Amino acid sequence: MAEVDTPYLARGWLPVETPSSVLVSSSKYLNNARLRDWLAMILLRRNGPDMPPQSEMYAFLPILESLRDHDRIEALFTAERKENPALDAWFREGFVSRYRIEDFAQYAPGTLGGIFHQWITQGSYEIQIVPWSEPKTQLEFFNLRSGQTHDFEHILTGGGFNFMGELVPYWYRLTNVFKFIRNPELAAEVNMIQIFGSLRYTVRTMLHYPEVWPTCVNAIQRGMRVGQESDALFMARLEDHFHLPLAEARAALGVRGAVDVDTDAEGAFWAQRGPLPVPAPTMQPLAPVDPA
Repeated sequence: MAEVDTPYLARGWLPVETPSSVLVSSSKYLNNARLRDWLAMILLRRNGPDMPPQSEMYAFLPILESLRDHDRIEALFTAERKENPALDAWFREGFVSRYRIEDFAQYAPGTLGGIFHQWITQGSYEIQIVPWSEPKTQLEFFNLRSGQTHDFEHILTGGGFNFMGELVPYWYRLTNVFKFIRNPELAAEVNMIQIFGSLRYTVRTMLHYPEVWPTCVNAIQRGMRVGQESDALFMARLEDHFHLPLAEARAALGVRGAVDVDTDAEGAFWAQRGPLPVPAPTMQPLAPVDPA
């Protein structure tokens, strides 16, 4: 059939023959049956009390680990550190926290530590999302610190502790890390949790909860803005700033463009735990970023 007779959207498609009796692709992600099943579930399902969203990531993490080329990632980190003094210094310091929930009772209301203490005690959260283990590789250290700072990134970037607020720190990472890690392959590897995790909120919102789609987009935009405009928060030693009022902590850490938006009601509606909130935040275009 001549190309002119081929439907526009079908042009260029070349079926590839293979002797294989099972699915074969050049993508290791597509080849993985567990990931295909997980991805279909988290994109298409409705929310329900039988599987809270956090349990989805518990199922995802071992799938991701099975797909990682750990030797390649370590080599990428090693090469990046030779050209990236800030990242190299961060690894050389190797700072990790040992704080406990009760350690935050000392901080005044409105401070970074005080806000965290309020949220974690009122919400019955746990500090250590992933069980503690001494990092043995560069990737393990990166992931450990990402887990230790995630809740504070919620506060600093303006993402509330709810299901819509989760998009703000996700998209802060998805933009900010690419600014400060030069090799895009490495930046992508350390953002796998963020990109897969954020898909749950975006696709399910559009399919099943379009009433809060503007809230979803607004959260993504706010996260992107903070990531584009801010310093490398993911490498910062946040613990030195727990005592500061939030505005001062943001300034000291180079966090710019953060806007605090209450999305508790929208997050509850998304999780099927509350009524439809009215009105939802409006979608706004991102402001241009000064390359300087």
